[in-house]
Amino acid sequence: MKILVFEYITGGGFNKQELPDSLVREGRLMLQALLDNLAVINDIEAIVMLDWRIDGLVNTQGAASAIIGAEHDTTTEFSRLAEQCDATWPIAPEFDNILQILCQTIQSLDKKLLTSPANVVAITGNKFSTYQHLRQHRIATVSTRILTNGADIVDLNYANQNANLHEWIIKPVDGAGCNDSHIITGTQNLELISLRSDNYIVQPHLDGRKTSLSCLFKEGQGWLLCTNFQQFNVINSQYQLSSIIVNDQPVTTAYQDLVDRIARALPQLWGYVGIDLIETTEQTLVLEINPRLTTSFVGIYAATGINVCRCVLQLLSGEPDMTTTCNQPITITT
Repeated sequence: MKILVFEYITGGGFNKQELPDSLVREGRLMLQALLDNLAVINDIEAIVMLDWRIDGLVNTQGAASAIIGAEHDTTTEFSRLAEQCDATWPIAPEFDNILQILCQTIQSLDKKLLTSPANVVAITGNKFSTYQHLRQHRIATVSTRILTNGADIVDLNYANQNANLHEWIIKPVDGAGCNDSHIITGTQNLELISLRSDNYIVQPHLDGRKTSLSCLFKEGQGWLLCTNFQQFNVINSQYQLSSIIVNDQPVTTAYQDLVDRIARALPQLWGYVGIDLIETTEQTLVLEINPRLTTSFVGIYAATGINVCRCVLQLLSGEPDMTTTCNQPITITT
């Protein structure tokens, strides 16, 4: 099978502008782990798109490299290369519908897409749509509103789910990671909020353990690979991910039950998916669903011995073999 690998940040998505340092490191980590996983699978021929400034910084291990220069139209190159391959594995942020458009392109070419399809990316790539969908299916989630103006902050007593007193978070409705997310205390920074549009949401700032679940999905079924602990620093009222402890605690029935409920609520989910949770003293709340590889993926093979890429390819014809060969926590520094 010939597979096109396209990690948006390192693969040419920013070929005509400065590379965003905050996203390049995580992009490189995920790309390298994906190539490492694929390299040990028989009968796989990989082609990897690489921004001209990233060339030489990633070990392609025999994969063919397609260098994307500043003169290239990345969208055109992506379509051209995808047409030459049997399948494509995109890793891309949800903002500006980037991931959704990539998925739509692969589907329109009638090629195998090794991630979730565009229709479910449209739901999960939008934090407010995710909130509404989870609520409809009675899955506990963090209270969320579209931010229309600064006055919303003053009236947010509706959302006091174990929240720090008068603290909320505003973030882009389709943001990736912690980019452009701000902790707001009381009525402070209303001048900042007034600049926001309907593309931002507001949520209560909750105290709790920040857990992520690494999962596989297919046609309403879900398999939990491992649980992970996300560690953040708060700098200038913004969260910054500092590290992830992959496989930090045993998989429990409660976590698997939650994965099963999400699988039934979103049966279009397919392949690897990351789920972010906030675990308060009262309950576990779903914060967001990422229909793509996440940074936690980087440590799964070392932590469990599970080759996620092999499992995803097995989903094309059946169920994944999730046999573990080790069981240890692995820390990924971002």
